[in-house]
Amino acid sequence: MFIVRDGEVLLIEKLTGIGQGKVNGPGGKIDPGETASQAIVRECQEELHITPLNPVKVGELHFAMSDIPDIHCHVFIASEFEGEPTPTREANPMWTPIDEVPYEKMWEDDRHWLPQVLNGDIFNGRFQFEKEEILWQDVVFGETARDLWSGDRVC
Repeated sequence: MFIVRDGEVLLIEKLTGIGQGKVNGPGGKIDPGETASQAIVRECQEELHITPLNPVKVGELHFAMSDIPDIHCHVFIASEFEGEPTPTREANPMWTPIDEVPYEKMWEDDRHWLPQVLNGDIFNGRFQFEKEEILWQDVVFGETARDLWSGDRVC
């Protein structure tokens, strides 16, 4: 989930789990019986004590990883939320100007799709990683990306 308002995006410093120490948007696994949009609301409530309003799906990510199971992630964006972003044991919130997103502290794939998402585009991305290095990638933007969407994680 990427919450955008007034030229800033709400990011987190991840404190636990996969990607610990990296900067990203809040997210996690879809629980049995949940939709992707229900899961992203729950994850934001758990990680930041906020409730995104009217989240819009803007993309999907498919990761083939060398050291962990493959990941399929739905990406959402919202411009409104309820609550106050609050640090938790899982995440430290950080409002960041869109032109200062710290890509050097994020997963390597983010620089290949997040700038376009923050500029209003939709996408579908496939990445193969060896540990934290991209070996292969394919990213499609625009309406044709929607035809490639399918689901088990949210961010």
